[in-house]
Amino acid sequence: MSIFSLIISAGFVVQVVMFILVLMSIYSWTLILSKNKTLANVRKDIKIFNAEADDLSFDFEKIYSKIPKDEDAKISRMQRIFVTGYDEFKHPSKVNKEPILNSERAYRSMNTALNSEIDNLDDGLSVLAMIASSSPYIGLFGTVWGIMHSFIGLASVKQATIAIVAPGIAEALIATAFGLFAAIPATIAYNRFASQVSHISNKYTAFIERLFVVFQKQ
Repeated sequence: MSIFSLIISAGFVVQVVMFILVLMSIYSWTLILSKNKTLANVRKDIKIFNAEADDLSFDFEKIYSKIPKDEDAKISRMQRIFVTGYDEFKHPSKVNKEPILNSERAYRSMNTALNSEIDNLDDGLSVLAMIASSSPYIGLFGTVWGIMHSFIGLASVKQATIAIVAPGIAEALIATAFGLFAAIPATIAYNRFASQVSHISNKYTAFIERLFVVFQKQ
């Protein structure tokens, strides 16, 4: 008796459950690898942008001049937030006798851009949470179904022995193992990514507050 032979000989419903769990696991790992790369790039962009801003003594004109202005040019999320606020602060039609109003508009614009970026980073985490929470129950359904059919099969046997009962129960328990195999990585990844997104959000917020103070001084 091997695990592979148990999977092949399992009932149709149990096999369907295991197939669904395999698909969920593959999709989960695809999201994990993609999100891990995205968040790593975001953390790198934040570090680079802050270093450049400090090197330029937070001179807005110099920072702004180094950011590509072409529509097709790719800019980092940090640069996008900065450009949103700076354009609002320096836009000719919005400059008035009370610059404090411009800085407040810039602050609101940057927060709007921040929320958009965080929503983008959160994309996919809800799917990971769904896989993490539902996979064990789907696997448990396969297990219960398999054990139920095993006991139904024992009704036609005069004398039940371990050799007769064990294969059916083992087939059923594999479904639970598949469910845990899909759920555990998704749970770990979701908690890790949620923590990283929260940390990135704090970095963005601190940057916006710093810009807002400088805008008000100007």
